[in-house]
Amino acid sequence: DGTILAAARLAASRHIPILPVNMGRLGFLTSFTLDELYPALEEALRGQSSFSQRVMLQAELVRAGSVVETQCALNEAVVHKGSFARMIQLELSIDSDFVCRYRADGLIVSSPTGSTAYSLSAGGPILHPAVGAFIITPICPHMLSDRPLVVPDTSTIEVRLGDTESVYLTIDGQRGLPMQPTDIARFRRANEPLQLIQPPNKPYFEILRSKLKWGEA
Repeated sequence: DGTILAAARLAASRHIPILPVNMGRLGFLTSFTLDELYPALEEALRGQSSFSQRVMLQAELVRAGSVVETQCALNEAVVHKGSFARMIQLELSIDSDFVCRYRADGLIVSSPTGSTAYSLSAGGPILHPAVGAFIITPICPHMLSDRPLVVPDTSTIEVRLGDTESVYLTIDGQRGLPMQPTDIARFRRANEPLQLIQPPNKPYFEILRSKLKWGEA
């Protein structure tokens, strides 16, 4: 999936579909096997492919009122602590409405596609890719009542950093942006979705059942 995540940031804005082939291990996004590659490629060239439209998450790093960095993520963006084993303080707002303050190891903002990735490991729910929503999942929060939130993907999500140092904004686990005290990480739906080629004979829940080994003893 790591290769798909990197390619998605390049392909989505250029309206280039991705044909995902699993040549590694788990791979929630890579739904084609190596044996299926060439038949699927021939179908794509004939214009006979099935597509799954995946929402991309746009992340902005705001410093002193100005956007200093903009990145897009297919799975998630994470505000998290750096090298020191201590909690950080974060303030969450949605559509300019204050939600709460967290003391935690970090905060994950995930797309439906990313709901089976880091957010799932942190206790977040699984969302079908067609659901128009984002997940906000705290990482090891100090308060046990701090639970994941599901919000519409039309929302603007802002995570304000307190006076904590050594904090990063990480995009899909591949791009790390250092944050400074009082910086804001702003998240919204990206303008362009990713077109992911899907095998017509593998429904989404069949892929979930296979990857997560549901129902196996």
